[in-house]
Amino acid sequence: MAHCEQLPTAAPTVDTVLTRMRALDTTLPPRDGVAVFNRVYLTVTEAVDRHIDGGRFPDARSAIALDVRFAERYLAAVDALENGRRPPACWRPLFQFRRHPGVRPLQFALSGINAHIGHDLALAVVDTCRTLGCEPVDLEDEFDRVGDLLVSLEERVREELMPGPDLLQIADPLTHLLGSWSLERARDATWAAARALWALDRLPDVAGEFTERLDAAVGFAGRMLLTPLPD
Repeated sequence: MAHCEQLPTAAPTVDTVLTRMRALDTTLPPRDGVAVFNRVYLTVTEAVDRHIDGGRFPDARSAIALDVRFAERYLAAVDALENGRRPPACWRPLFQFRRHPGVRPLQFALSGINAHIGHDLALAVVDTCRTLGCEPVDLEDEFDRVGDLLVSLEERVREELMPGPDLLQIADPLTHLLGSWSLERARDATWAAARALWALDRLPDVAGEFTERLDAAVGFAGRMLLTPLPD
């Protein structure tokens, strides 16, 4: 498989985005919904960084570029909120419900993952292709490896944040709610969206409308994941 051109760049590094996420972790209240997602995402990004350092990505430069562009989308949404600007629709449910007492930590984590995978990752693939002068197919290995890390992390998050079996019965609303969303399906849809956006590069009006619709659809799913539940 062909890989991206080795173009000189002064792009931010993984350490740059890790520093930002660690700073957020120290400033947000632990129960805050954004803090819950930030801890999850910080763990993912640290794992990706270790895998890059360990030579587990065939093209380390492409992996770094994708990881950084991906993280920048989340951090830009946080910055928009803090500076009084309107964040993307996919992030608004988490920002709006971040302190709701009826929303459980697992819901916050998965709503953030939904926004970041369902919307941000597709745009990050396109951002990375433009930065490195390549096409989505050249990033497929890196995309798949990052996706595998996310899936394994989602399983761990569910284990750590899900109530115990004595508290969570088959009829529990949380069981039904979380069973309606899958990271695997979201990842597959994101890869298709990234390829579609790249193919629409010469049709900016259509690409803009596609991106807007994607953002709104992912935001709708995130709002459903944050349905307040009884204790």
